[in-house]
Amino acid sequence: MKTPPHPTAAEFSTALRNLANPRQAAILQRFFKTGKGEYAEGDAFIGVKVPVLRRLVRQFKAMAPKEAEKLVRSAIHEERLGGLLLWVHACQKGDQGARDQVFTLYLANTRHVNNWDLVDLSAPQILGSSLPPADTTFLQTLAASPLLWERRIAILTTLAYIRQGKFVPTLELCQQLLADRHDLMHKACGWMLREVGKRDRKRLQEFLQKRAASMPRTMLHYAIEHFSPAERQRFMAAGRALSRSKSTNTKRKRA
Repeated sequence: MKTPPHPTAAEFSTALRNLANPRQAAILQRFFKTGKGEYAEGDAFIGVKVPVLRRLVRQFKAMAPKEAEKLVRSAIHEERLGGLLLWVHACQKGDQGARDQVFTLYLANTRHVNNWDLVDLSAPQILGSSLPPADTTFLQTLAASPLLWERRIAILTTLAYIRQGKFVPTLELCQQLLADRHDLMHKACGWMLREVGKRDRKRLQEFLQKRAASMPRTMLHYAIEHFSPAERQRFMAAGRALSRSKSTNTKRKRA
């Protein structure tokens, strides 16, 4: 299709809906846990796969970031992802002014970045494009949010720091999030710790020496995935020992 010189969110939505697949929508709604009581309860899909959506985004890449905000605020999952990918493109191809604009828009719309794929495909690229060199206060604030997705945005954004060889923000947020109760956060923190370990194994080992026993099992399992079998067994044994200790203390209190 021929892309208009100044594409609008409405034109993008029309083109996207022409690609809708009801059967695929039903699959996506199950995969992304949109049922009652699940983490993405009520999220609506129209059935457009990510590669197809990316091709459409390339056709509409000239859309202004402020116009793309209308898509980010949509009730349709694929429209939100499309708007976010347009912002990612603006950060990658625009100047610093464009990156700063998208950075501000993103932080103003975090409540709409409300599923793990939306977070993972946008936070490191968008917030990572204009990260303050030293001040990570805004990430600590997001990590303390009652909203699961804002907490995930915080830890995923530290991937940009990791790629710069700066590991303190990730380690500090993982420490802050040790007591998080959601499995999606355990996976995200473990993933980021594993990324630290790919670049500095000793730094990750030092972190785990102090905290492995208090880490959620899933977080620890993700973090040590690339360790030797003997190392994995040692760190997982520390976690099991803590679990047994907690169980014993609980039984004593009940008695």
